[in-house]
Amino acid sequence: MKLLRRLCLSLPLLLLGAAQAAPLQVGSKRFTESYLLGEIVTQMLEAQGIAAAHRQGLGNTAILAAALQQGQIDVYPEYTGTIVRELLKRESPADAQAPLEQINAWLAPLGLKAAVPLGFNNSYALAMREADAAKLGIATISDLAQKAPALKPGLSHEFIARADGWPALQRAYGLDKLSPGAGLDHGLAYQALARGQVDLIDVYTTDAQLARQPVRVLRDDRSFFPRYDAVLLMRAAVDDKPLQGLAGRLPEAQMIRLNAEAELDGKPFAEVARGFLGGAGKAPAARTFSDRLFAPDLAALLGQHLLLVLASLALAVAVAVPLGIAAHRLPRLAGPVMAGVGLLQTLPSLALLAFLIALVGRIGFVPALLALFVYALLPIVRNTHAGLQAVPEGLAQAALALGLTRRQTLRSIELPLALPTLMAGVKTAAVTNVGTATVAAFVGAGGLGERIVAGLAVNDNALMLAGALPAAVLAVIVQLAFDFLERWARPERAPAPR
Repeated sequence: MKLLRRLCLSLPLLLLGAAQAAPLQVGSKRFTESYLLGEIVTQMLEAQGIAAAHRQGLGNTAILAAALQQGQIDVYPEYTGTIVRELLKRESPADAQAPLEQINAWLAPLGLKAAVPLGFNNSYALAMREADAAKLGIATISDLAQKAPALKPGLSHEFIARADGWPALQRAYGLDKLSPGAGLDHGLAYQALARGQVDLIDVYTTDAQLARQPVRVLRDDRSFFPRYDAVLLMRAAVDDKPLQGLAGRLPEAQMIRLNAEAELDGKPFAEVARGFLGGAGKAPAARTFSDRLFAPDLAALLGQHLLLVLASLALAVAVAVPLGIAAHRLPRLAGPVMAGVGLLQTLPSLALLAFLIALVGRIGFVPALLALFVYALLPIVRNTHAGLQAVPEGLAQAALALGLTRRQTLRSIELPLALPTLMAGVKTAAVTNVGTATVAAFVGAGGLGERIVAGLAVNDNALMLAGALPAAVLAVIVQLAFDFLERWARPERAPAPR
């Protein structure tokens, strides 16, 4: 009894200790500067003995803000103009220039606060190749309306969609004749501009490429873009005191230099952050492709990737096999069932992820698992149905005549004979999901896609390949494993009579 009493008394303390030990979750968006600031915040917290984890490249503003309000992350770097226009939906030019105290008053009902102004303004701007701008006589955004209706823009997806982006800019400057075109990832924009694939891109004023590429940043002559002062957006309950040491430490020139180290010189984000915080030299840079491929995070990313694939596959088998059996037993259901799972298969992966995030109210593992589950249904349902249809009807009738029930006939005769075809469907679903699981990184679910997304953000082909190559090898291994299971599941042929 004394032991039991001690356990009961100590349980609250143990729970409190576990809660205190939970690391602060630091988020970041999918571009170089956000990755870097997220890493700087994480290392700043760790240097003061505060456990922190960086969930990098989670997505756009809407995803990060939702994750913050739901408590899935605690803090992430954001910009005052984005907070006012995108999160608070305040379109007045005066509101966009509001001081931090006023912004926090608006944020309070959302349970959020903006703190630790980092010291630089990273505004949106439009840029062209310098030679083209000089030839056409374009120096301001207003000049675009009269002189450049035939230009081919390559604007980022977020800039095209957000309230303070292209739609409002188009109205403010009368750019009705200039179509935004298809969206282009920010990490690829400068490369596409240099190759002449696009003529006009949206940029951030602290982009590393601005110092090293012959581009002209067009003057915002109507002062459309508000100030985008970098701050840390966090839940109201988070103590910002440990991060106040970052206040004002990042003027624009410093931020451009750090962005260049990561994006142009190829240094890992963690190393650039360490150098800024005064810990340079503690860890060597990963220079070669082999270093990037076999970096310490490989095992963890592989584990996350496999978990997503196998968990979604198990869930799909549990649902799809009964659906295939039902479609076989009840022919009138076959058409609607096949049409339904076929329709789900056609949904774009990012659109499905966005829908599932809204549905389950969270980012990370759960929406990614559900998306992969949806994509695994069609091949398993179809092959289960096809395998059962191929079983000779006379065998089932003979079993029933011998006294077996329908369930016993299914379990002992029909499913074993249909198993090779069923396993082929499971194999197809598994191999497909190995590739599809890379998009899980866009919603913070981890996996090998994290390297691909990070490489895309900084236009680092080696880093993207370091994520794509293990995923391809994993797909081959999964294929071979299921080939073996198919051979094992194939029923033995009876020896021919002599």
